[in-house]
Amino acid sequence: MSSRTFEEKQSQHQTSSGFEFFKGVGQIAGGTLLSITMLTSSIVAGGLVGLAISFRNLPDVRQLRNFFPSETTYIYDIKGKLLTSIHGEANREVVPLDKISPNLKRAVLASEDSHFYYHHGINPTGVGRAVVVNWLAGGVREGGSTVTMQLVKNLFLTRRRAFTRKLAEAVLAIRLEQILTKDQILEMYLNQVYWGHNNYGVQTAARSYFDKSAENLTLAESAMMAGLIQAPEEFSPFANRKLAKQKQKEVLGRMLDLNWITQEEYDQALNEEIKYGRIRSFQGSALPYITNSVAQELAKKFGRDTLLKGGMRVQTTVDANFQLMAEDIVKKWHKRLLAQGLSKNQIALVAIDPRTHFVKALVGGVDSRTSEFNRATQAQRQPGSAFKPFVYYAAFANGKYTPDSTVIDSPVRYRDGSGWYTPRNYDGSFSGAMSVRKALAQSRNIPVIKIGKEIGMNKVIETCRTLGIMSPMEPVTSLPLGAIGVTPLEMASAYATFANYGWQSSPTVIARITDSSGNVLLDNTPKPQLVLDPWASAAILDTMQSVVTEGTGKGAAIGRPSAGKTGTTSSEKDIWYVGTVPQLTTAVWIGRDDNRQLASGATGGGMVAPIWKEFMTQALKGVPVEKFKPPSQFPRPKSN
Repeated sequence: MSSRTFEEKQSQHQTSSGFEFFKGVGQIAGGTLLSITMLTSSIVAGGLVGLAISFRNLPDVRQLRNFFPSETTYIYDIKGKLLTSIHGEANREVVPLDKISPNLKRAVLASEDSHFYYHHGINPTGVGRAVVVNWLAGGVREGGSTVTMQLVKNLFLTRRRAFTRKLAEAVLAIRLEQILTKDQILEMYLNQVYWGHNNYGVQTAARSYFDKSAENLTLAESAMMAGLIQAPEEFSPFANRKLAKQKQKEVLGRMLDLNWITQEEYDQALNEEIKYGRIRSFQGSALPYITNSVAQELAKKFGRDTLLKGGMRVQTTVDANFQLMAEDIVKKWHKRLLAQGLSKNQIALVAIDPRTHFVKALVGGVDSRTSEFNRATQAQRQPGSAFKPFVYYAAFANGKYTPDSTVIDSPVRYRDGSGWYTPRNYDGSFSGAMSVRKALAQSRNIPVIKIGKEIGMNKVIETCRTLGIMSPMEPVTSLPLGAIGVTPLEMASAYATFANYGWQSSPTVIARITDSSGNVLLDNTPKPQLVLDPWASAAILDTMQSVVTEGTGKGAAIGRPSAGKTGTTSSEKDIWYVGTVPQLTTAVWIGRDDNRQLASGATGGGMVAPIWKEFMTQALKGVPVEKFKPPSQFPRPKSN
């Protein structure tokens, strides 16, 4: 303000507060009207004290001491970039009073309640005026509501215009003023009031109308916002720019009449060129696959009501630019595979930092705008041969096998249930004696089934459960060939535990959550636990490196040490490549939503490994080359 304080100028005008009372009341003689006003004001002021005692069924305003309004939840990337906001009916961000522009406080009070700091919940003159106007009109036409009365109406009462409701407002306002300070009431009001376009509270409204924080609103912007309160959708500059300017002028005029601003400030504000924002409340997410996954995790942990109304601030583990890079690669390869005959193909990709188990990229399909179904987290698909490392790890951890142990790739038949099961290799041939390393590199089926039968399928299931794969599994002979349902997220997380030599944290897309006041609700700082044998983990990594250097995963070679495994189901409905370097683990899956065959001859090595290669090449730009630790650095488990 220019010279005197806001409160001083309010005090000066306290004596002239009845001026507006006389506007538009009709042709009643001034003396008669004044007498009626004074008499009515006295009756109302005195009578409300009695009403405060008799209205025993009204809500208890003392609960407002601990009132927390519903507030929008905001989701950010790892660097603080806003990805989306989630809310129920009310899109609101609560801010303290000292973070709201003084211009807006003055404009609102000038427009709604210029005596706010001097009355005790009701303004007798304003109420008296309203009674006379309504009496002359034969019904409720004017409210005479103070800011306190408006607040209790918004929080507790219906919007039905009736005399009894006005009395209830007055009673509750008197009670509220006895338990909260003026500043507390004004702060609550400014954060509670509806400003149009699903904006509740000053902060979301300021961001929507002027693309700035409420703390930085100019006098011109503040006057325009204050003019919205009576009919926000009607007076919105997005709906009627001319009417919005007219209401702005009225508010500025009222502030000038009150001597809360100077003529110079009035002129400057009226002529200020305002830069408008855009309606934000219903905008979509910048990264739907990420934010939808976050929302599901939040709802599971805190409940859906807290998600929609709790005002959480969620920092994800994902860099937005990194995620967009992953999505672009998926889209590009989708088109390329369509050209190769893989019609209706869908692609999912999950990248995890094995050191933290933080999700770094999560792509649930080729286009979130056409389908928000998240195949990375929700689609249970068969992993095929990408399951084999779980079997070989269990064998290594058992102590009976090493990567160089010999297995025999020869015809075999097993009694399985009520019949016989005769496994075959993908190409129908048999290769005789070979090392475990070569059997995995060439993705031979019979050796892994033999080893699974020897160590026990229940041991394989136990390993999978430890790695976080929770799909139903039966200890059947065909289990090592991956005839179960898993998600790409489960596969990436499992391989990431191998890449961290058996140390595991829960995979998550959420790094940290606070409430709107900055109190920490969830801190997902990794707390890894050793869940696998380190030597066996290093041994399976060493074995999977041969898949890339001399086996079915040659198409995934990226010029630095990597370990991985291809996966192709027998009917070619699902094809995979899951691979890792010490700093990043990525699973890529291709399939169709109708679970039909992709194309004859479709394989993980031929069609998925190149996608993995391109993603990892871009993802690892500037990341130092790092080798895996050899098994010799860890003590080998004793044979069971």
